[in-house]
Amino acid sequence: MKPLIVLLFSFTISVFLIKIIKKEYDIELSARIAMAIMLLFTAIGHFVFTKGMSMMIPSFIPAKESFVYLTGIIEILLAIGLLVPKLQYLSGWGLIVFLALMLPANVYAAMNNLNYQTGTLDGKGITYLWFRIPLQILFIIWTYMCVIRNA
Repeated sequence: MKPLIVLLFSFTISVFLIKIIKKEYDIELSARIAMAIMLLFTAIGHFVFTKGMSMMIPSFIPAKESFVYLTGIIEILLAIGLLVPKLQYLSGWGLIVFLALMLPANVYAAMNNLNYQTGTLDGKGITYLWFRIPLQILFIIWTYMCVIRNA
């Protein structure tokens, strides 16, 4: 829920700031800025909640904490790429692939009642997926419509 709030709030602020600065609306730029801010917000979680996020990774994958740090760095790089005109198309596709690849970790966490913030097994469980899966789809559509389609 927090990433959605960050995305929508950032988008709203960006729309109005860009209107003030450029004297016109630039919805695509506002959307890229909002997605970049949301990615930076979620990347912070990779460094703050490393233990809990590493529990989201199935046991057959080694070096879980390193993997969590790596995905946080990838989110930061994708956020930057969305704002660099020459990189936005490639970053947009990279983000779509990234979001698709992260969905199984969310499913795994939900099936195991993982609360990634506390690193405990008292999370919301499967009901979490009723929100998370549509949210991932929204992020993918947002990226496609506001980054790739117009790049």
